[in-house]
Amino acid sequence: MNPTMEKFGYPATLVQDLDHWCVLLRVQQATLGSLVLVCKENAEAFSDISKEAFGELAIATRQIETSLQAFRPYEKINYLMLMMVDPNVHFHVIPRYAVPQEFAGVEFADPGWPAVPVLSSAVSVEDALREELLTALKAVWAG
Repeated sequence: MNPTMEKFGYPATLVQDLDHWCVLLRVQQATLGSLVLVCKENAEAFSDISKEAFGELAIATRQIETSLQAFRPYEKINYLMLMMVDPNVHFHVIPRYAVPQEFAGVEFADPGWPAVPVLSSAVSVEDALREELLTALKAVWAG
């Protein structure tokens, strides 16, 4: 486990575990179904990940997109590689919706639609809501 995986709640937020990548639920849901795709290697630059990790990235993104469409069809999806605070290679995966989405009685808006996602207006999913969202995502996960 690297520091970025730990920062985003691994293993409690784990959705999918691959050889070189893990998919984690983003506790700060910028939009419904927001995830973090983290490279397990200790790389701090995208160009430093192994060729095996690059190869597996295609599998991980296919699983993410297929699964999120099955969970809640989105209009677009954004992969943001921000790495300003958390050092290891990772992407914030933000499904984008033209209209607010509801899950478990909670509304998840996309205030940046149709432009850049607004990460600062995220809904924090803690404890029971986090577990309910993890269960729903795992139930439709491709792979």
